[in-house]
Amino acid sequence: MRFLQVGDLHIGKRLNEVSLLEDQQYILRQILDIAAAEAVDALLICGDVYDKALPSVEAVEMLDDCLCEIAARELPCFIIAGNHDSAERLSFASRLVAARNIHIARAYQGSVESYCLQDEHGPVHIHLLPFIRPLNVRRYFEECGSSYQEAVQLALAAHPLALGARHVLMAHQFVTAAGMDTQRCDSEAISVGGLDNIDAGLFAAFDYVALGHIHTPQAVGRPQVRYSGSPLAYSFSEVGQQKSVTIIELGELGEAAQVRTVPLTPLRQMYKLKGGIEELTAPEFVAAQDTEGYYQITLTDVSAVDAHARLKHCYPRLLQLDFARTQAADLPGSAVLPGQSYDPLQLFGEFYLRQNGAEATPEQLALIEELLAEGEGE
Repeated sequence: MRFLQVGDLHIGKRLNEVSLLEDQQYILRQILDIAAAEAVDALLICGDVYDKALPSVEAVEMLDDCLCEIAARELPCFIIAGNHDSAERLSFASRLVAARNIHIARAYQGSVESYCLQDEHGPVHIHLLPFIRPLNVRRYFEECGSSYQEAVQLALAAHPLALGARHVLMAHQFVTAAGMDTQRCDSEAISVGGLDNIDAGLFAAFDYVALGHIHTPQAVGRPQVRYSGSPLAYSFSEVGQQKSVTIIELGELGEAAQVRTVPLTPLRQMYKLKGGIEELTAPEFVAAQDTEGYYQITLTDVSAVDAHARLKHCYPRLLQLDFARTQAADLPGSAVLPGQSYDPLQLFGEFYLRQNGAEATPEQLALIEELLAEGEGE
């Protein structure tokens, strides 16, 4: 049996207040085309379907269109909620769409929902565990403490697995393995103190575990416990990542599931540039860039005039402009001692140098001198 795993769609995501709906629509079509080309038996969507618990109208319409296309293709589909979703809203009308073989897990109510598929090797059980917090589990198991590890352990312990069958778990949690670092990106929430960590050893009984929550594609502990990652880069910390979908092949009972990836190509790439304003806006330099992409630019000359407007003209999808600043510890300075006289203009010059790594211009110093004189006059 063959599955396509994807997660962290974040439909409705805005990057630095720029809508990514067009990019998301493009990548969703690509995912469905890959599912058809790979002749998969089911599609697994592992949480963070929406970017917000209260998604925009446009985001809801996009998911509606996508699910209609999945139903039209008669492709079985299993969906769980992530920490960005409202499980109750996501699963609205889930019992109705189940008739079209689209199964959306409802909010956790003390048990894990399961569905059974069949192939030439026998039954395959798909278990749907939406994102859960200890508070969700404590409503049904009073002994649950404050750790996510204990919450997931109790939820799974109350859900015995049928013998003589293959089992696939879908979950949306932060899963780690001893001795290994799970790679995170800036676009993911981090729990203080690591309370959300769950050890991959909890999933030893499952033939495959399809994970959502982490945006970087990676296996955790063993190849059969895997994050497919987000289908698009959702922060500039993800520049250079090859996004993909995961294809899982389940053979006979007892055989290790085979895992491979199929790369995705975004509508627009993300880039990071660093340099001076004259270098970055030089016609020959700009001509060599993909100016249709999204850009984060770090300027090394912090006093460049009209920098944002000039860069935006060359890079229309400039989303973030930063300025490289020299660390104060690397620059000389002078301390002002109690009772000591000092020159305010000199102090400003030193402050500007330490903040920006460059000397204030004569025009800037003249302006400060004028402001200081006005202040003394008042």
